Amino acid sequence: MRTLSLLFLGLLWIQAAIGQEISSEEDRAGSLLKDLQRVSEIDCKIHDALPFFYNDALMGGYFNMPSARMNRSGMVSVGGSRVPPYNIYGLNIQVFDRLELSANYTVYTGITEPNFGDDGFGDDAERIGNIKFGVLTPSDGFPYLPLISVGANDFIGTKRFNSQYVVVTQPWLKQNFEVSLGYGWGRMKGLFGGAAWSPFRRAKHFFRNLSFILEYDDNNYKKHPYEHPEGRKVKSRWNGGISLLAWDLLQISVNTVRGEAIAAGASLRYPLGTTEGFFPKVKDPSSYQSPVDTEPLGATRPEESFVHELAYALSDQGLDLYTAFLLFDEQGRKELWLKIVNNRYRDHEEVRTRIQDVLAALVPSDVFSVTVVIEADALPCQAYCYRTQDLYRYRIGLVGLFELQTLSPMREAPPPPSEYDSILLFQRRKPIWTFTARPRLLTFFGSTSGKFKYNLSAIASPEGYLFDQVYYKVQAGYSINSNTKGMSGVDRLNPSHMYVVRSDSMKYFQTNSLHLEQAFAQKGWNLGKGFFYRLAMGYFEVAYAGVATEVLYFPVRSNLAVGISYAQVWKRHYEGLGFFHKVPKFDGTKLEYKPFLGNQCFFNLYYDFKPLSMDFQMTVGQFLAKDKGVRFAVGRYFPSGLRFGIWYSITNAREKLNGHTYHDKGFAFLIPLDMFLKQSSRNYIAYAMSAWLRDQAAQAETGKTLYTTLSEERYLP
Repeated sequence: MRTLSLLFLGLLWIQAAIGQEISSEEDRAGSLLKDLQRVSEIDCKIHDALPFFYNDALMGGYFNMPSARMNRSGMVSVGGSRVPPYNIYGLNIQVFDRLELSANYTVYTGITEPNFGDDGFGDDAERIGNIKFGVLTPSDGFPYLPLISVGANDFIGTKRFNSQYVVVTQPWLKQNFEVSLGYGWGRMKGLFGGAAWSPFRRAKHFFRNLSFILEYDDNNYKKHPYEHPEGRKVKSRWNGGISLLAWDLLQISVNTVRGEAIAAGASLRYPLGTTEGFFPKVKDPSSYQSPVDTEPLGATRPEESFVHELAYALSDQGLDLYTAFLLFDEQGRKELWLKIVNNRYRDHEEVRTRIQDVLAALVPSDVFSVTVVIEADALPCQAYCYRTQDLYRYRIGLVGLFELQTLSPMREAPPPPSEYDSILLFQRRKPIWTFTARPRLLTFFGSTSGKFKYNLSAIASPEGYLFDQVYYKVQAGYSINSNTKGMSGVDRLNPSHMYVVRSDSMKYFQTNSLHLEQAFAQKGWNLGKGFFYRLAMGYFEVAYAGVATEVLYFPVRSNLAVGISYAQVWKRHYEGLGFFHKVPKFDGTKLEYKPFLGNQCFFNLYYDFKPLSMDFQMTVGQFLAKDKGVRFAVGRYFPSGLRFGIWYSITNAREKLNGHTYHDKGFAFLIPLDMFLKQSSRNYIAYAMSAWLRDQAAQAETGKTLYTTLSEERYLP
């Protein structure tokens, strides 16, 4: 009986213990859910914001006036508006969380351009650049303080609409309301303000981002000297209307302006800088996992079988094995030396991870280490050296990705082993040629015969390798449609006093004939210790052919690179393969033809400032038109692969444009092609625009530069 009692008490104790354990597990689960819910609430609070709208200049604001708010870094927007009596077209990019840039093309409707409007240009127009800098932004961590920004409209060029301002914005999220107050100078003169109310922001329907907006417009319409005559009358400085942001993509605005007319605008926005692409990369291979075979080399695993298995696995990952050597170190241990070419991925960490996954599963256990050399454009760029035991530990999870990359950092590419000290296991020839075809759109703004000129061409480009070591490229173009016919390349209003080396570029695209645009070959050498050399010759571009050489110092894991380059080029005929021996030059009274042989020589400095994802380039030397000076370029690269850059040049050319000394400047975009594909790609869609097509600080292309090749292989978003 006593035994049964003890047994019964024991069962009760076990049951209580189990119940307590279950209760403890439930408490922990409940606590975890509460923590997750709290994290979600904090995350929502951090990202909670009122609808963001662009004004008619495509800057963050209301209708005509700016606000202190900024969009997310990497957001790109395009749009247009009708603000009587102006038509305004714009492009905006949020370069950083606190730096916003936009460009406008503003047309004076009904006002003929006084100099060449009757020649086809039509209504007068102005190119405008705008900038805004956030002094106090939400990222600064002061949620109860107002936002503060300073900015300038039309800060470059002729500055007909130039103004500067400071603006303060206070949002009230719970009330779905914001108010701005600012002060301006220039065309904006005095106090201005704005308010926006978004009453449906918490709703789930289509109109949740509909806002009612009222602003006080301080533009000096009556006395500003460059104002449109029909835009000087002001009945009211209060502009009111509505703006709708649909699908976080399309903005539509309608409002009153000056109490005189109705304005309307629309724009499209997309986070090109942070997007993972319009389509998931479903056609990219999964990371390598099986089969796993680490059997040592020998009778049951011949060297030939192993290396073909390795080549196949790498090929399946989108990588190409071109050379494999087996050699022995000083202690008699086996080593592998591999040369791999990446033709698919932009991110070198993606390339490295895929290589490591394959090696960790397939390297024989009797191999002590593996050296992997990454090659591009027949140039050994960098290398990684792995110990086999580290790869095995990585595969089974004892070593993480970060630890493995720390144990095997990027290093200078070693030369291939001597045939006397190694055994060649695998050798693959590079393709003699590959073929690509694509359309191309070129644009020109500001011609005397029209505001917008274009050329639509079809491009065909075979490229490959000669003797497995010399890279070549041939590109042919055929003009499908163009309205550039008749453009002379001479600025009648501001004629260039320099050798005409670039301002006649449009004349190469005026005929509907097949044109050989490129046909060049180049060879690069890795000289060791971070030094590289390149030699190139041929038809480098549609306008120039010649010979070029380049030396670059760019060690691995270095953010700094320096180099020198020299090229001697001949200017090509507008059609065919011949060359001009003389080029036009305006001497002040007439156009003369002067003997010309292009010589350009530069000292190049590159710096990649990774904390801000910015790169800088400075080019100093003699440019194509024999002017001497410096060209500065600043670029910003984003996680998506998008690149945006601006440049500015100062030379001794002393070119005059509308009475002012001109310095070549412009901007450029590089948009990754795989943003629109279902698989990774290394190709880009490029677009660049100079403020004015002149001959100052002009450079001829000379093939693919060393820094371009190396930075692409070492790229890390």
